[in-house]
Amino acid sequence: MPDIDSFFSPEGPLARTVSGYSPRAQQLEMARAIAETIAANSVLVAEAGTGTGKTFAYLVPALLGGGKVIISTGTKTLQDQLFNRDIPTVRAALKAPVTVALLKGRANYVCHYHLERTVQEGLPSLASREEVKYLKLIERYAKVSKSGDKSGLSEVPENAGIWQQVTSTRDNCLGSECPHHKECFVMEARKQALAADVVVVNHHLFFADVMLRDEGLAELLPACNTVIFDEAHQLPETASLFFGETVSTSQLLELARDTEAEALRGAKDFAPLPPAIAAMEKAARDFRLTVEGENTRMPLAATMKNPKFGIALDELLQKLDAMTEMLESQAQRSEGLDNCWQRTREIGASIKRWRNEAEAEGFVRWVEVFSQALQLNATPLSIAEIFNKQLSGSPRAWVFTSATLSVKGDFSHYTSEMGLNAELVAARSACWESPFDFANQALLYVPAGLPDPNSPKYTEEVVKAALPVLKASRGRAFLLCTSLRSMTRAHELLLEAFKAEQLDYPVLLQGQGSRSHMLERFRNTANAVLIGSQSFWEGVDVRGEALSLVVIDKLPFAPPDDPVLAARIDKINKEGRNAFMEYQLPRAVINLKQGAGRLIRDESDRGVLMICDPRLITKPYGRKIWQSLPPMKRTRVLGDVESFFAKR
Repeated sequence: MPDIDSFFSPEGPLARTVSGYSPRAQQLEMARAIAETIAANSVLVAEAGTGTGKTFAYLVPALLGGGKVIISTGTKTLQDQLFNRDIPTVRAALKAPVTVALLKGRANYVCHYHLERTVQEGLPSLASREEVKYLKLIERYAKVSKSGDKSGLSEVPENAGIWQQVTSTRDNCLGSECPHHKECFVMEARKQALAADVVVVNHHLFFADVMLRDEGLAELLPACNTVIFDEAHQLPETASLFFGETVSTSQLLELARDTEAEALRGAKDFAPLPPAIAAMEKAARDFRLTVEGENTRMPLAATMKNPKFGIALDELLQKLDAMTEMLESQAQRSEGLDNCWQRTREIGASIKRWRNEAEAEGFVRWVEVFSQALQLNATPLSIAEIFNKQLSGSPRAWVFTSATLSVKGDFSHYTSEMGLNAELVAARSACWESPFDFANQALLYVPAGLPDPNSPKYTEEVVKAALPVLKASRGRAFLLCTSLRSMTRAHELLLEAFKAEQLDYPVLLQGQGSRSHMLERFRNTANAVLIGSQSFWEGVDVRGEALSLVVIDKLPFAPPDDPVLAARIDKINKEGRNAFMEYQLPRAVINLKQGAGRLIRDESDRGVLMICDPRLITKPYGRKIWQSLPPMKRTRVLGDVESFFAKR
């Protein structure tokens, strides 16, 4: 095992080469624990408070440990940061001769085949002049780029619609049949990943591959000695997504678009196909319209009460079957038509499985509606057994790390959810507190006199209570809401209040731009208030005085009418256990710790965490919640908050 202590010592290579580096006991202890885990091929669940320096704590033993390492992160942003900044820094400091590769899902790489097809289709198929301009930029980029990674072309926004037409999906990739197979950017990225010592992926890619054997990791995992999950608190949600089955109307519309293009190229003379495609596309759009509203989730039972839903679903399957028959007769004419035929069959089979299977043992079936799409889902009630099988394969080390995995130092909720407490896989868990001086740097304020969070005017009362605190902090705040509805309402109320009080604090609302754009605006404005929901609860780092106050409207309990949560609660309670204490409360605590973690980001930060929910004080479980937060001073008195800010 490498001599970890010497690397983290005050005279060691990190101290000599990394500007601003200072040794931290917690970081060294965590690095030792990870080195032991790698040496023993065991499992470690490691919670590391903000400021521990967990990235270096796992990178040093990972780069020194020898063997192949997969590092999986919560987001592509963190993936890029690790690959472009953190790993090169540590590798240079340690003089470690390791090769590193970055591997993303195929939708992140320009596809030569789909780019060529889109260019050939020409201008009529593009929605705007802006898309025409973007297409030319992408065409030029594909000729000179080594990676084809869309993050390397900043002139085209990541969410621009044109990307869908020039990248491939698991469905529409032609694989080895593709005429551009030899120069494929996805294949090149996979080749580099196979050859590298360290491969940086993200959780979506990891689980897509584990389940679908699609993203190139299937060949990587058998050879791998160590898997490290950073932001590991996100794994249960991501794994549930991939261990289930999903099919959506947007997949069908994409299929219609691709089939239309392939028919034009390879079966122009087959007249019945275009009307069949148009009929299927119309049926998919009509199916979406059978459920009103958007951003809602509902269980299968609720949708089946809607007669329009069942009729439209049958109609869609009928049109899909007709299209399948026609494509079968044309499939031999081109690789693209063959691919469309296979996809039509697979999507049809998925929809029939979803419709016809009685409630499959251990799965819940439900529907999610977005503004433009409707999605049919089958989700496992527990991922523990499925994930446990991955762990008990070849011997290797597994490290799960995040700032938020435990409830008051107890990891049992996380380990049971992930299948890490089974006899086959006994995980060691460890917790390192943040080195920050929370007692002096931060204050927890729970205002008195707020009503029950379910009361109709609750958001009005939250804004009223937050207003004097926002004055004391002179803006410089996040207001984090637990729902989009309360976020929108808080925004309206705050604008009114600032106008009435003549307060000149810019108010930013999630959705007015990309998250990175919103954060940039917030950092560059000395006194802004940013109102957000889930997007800003985690993965956001604003240091210094720009963020001095975090207001949380309610304890982040998941809505109990969510179909997956309701089914899981029901299952736990039927087993004679307490779903609230075992499942709902730990999840809320972990989410709250993430939101609270936005406040103090380095040794010199100071700030107030304001949690408006009176249940923190009135309910017996409230104590368990605030004891899981960093050790700040606590108050219910507004004057204490004003004094805290006045001391600055």
